[in-house]
Amino acid sequence: MSQWPPLLAGYEGAEPLPTTFNPDGKSLYNPPGPRSAAYDEFPKQFDSSKNGFDFHIYYMPAVAAQAQYAKELYERIRREFPELRIHNFWDKQYGPHPTAVFEVDTFNPHQTGAFFSWLVVHRGPCDVLVHPNTGNALRDHTELATWIGRKWPLYEECLV
Repeated sequence: MSQWPPLLAGYEGAEPLPTTFNPDGKSLYNPPGPRSAAYDEFPKQFDSSKNGFDFHIYYMPAVAAQAQYAKELYERIRREFPELRIHNFWDKQYGPHPTAVFEVDTFNPHQTGAFFSWLVVHRGPCDVLVHPNTGNALRDHTELATWIGRKWPLYEECLV
């Protein structure tokens, strides 16, 4: 039995999707349909008692220019995204994170998408671990995580 849920459940018997291309000649035409609930709410697997996503922003404190950039990024995020939960600015390794880090939390898909796209452009030399909160810290930080920039090894024993 697969560990992954069946992704097409609920679409049994649906009309086949068209194979025609849009005028750009590259993308396929998708017929109009109902708006996905994912635009407005996180998947049911998320722990609703916590925020939706954590963004752990890594930097190397021994590299002066990187540490300065991280401090400025931290301040900019606090000023531009005051509705997000912004944690302490650590100048050393903290928890499962192998280098200096600060964390930003998002609470809905709109915030997550807006912050993700902003951070991709503004992260500079910093690397970012992004993960959901499903209630399984190890799986959230590893299997379900994604990275913006370089992937860092984690101290996984802190997550068990």
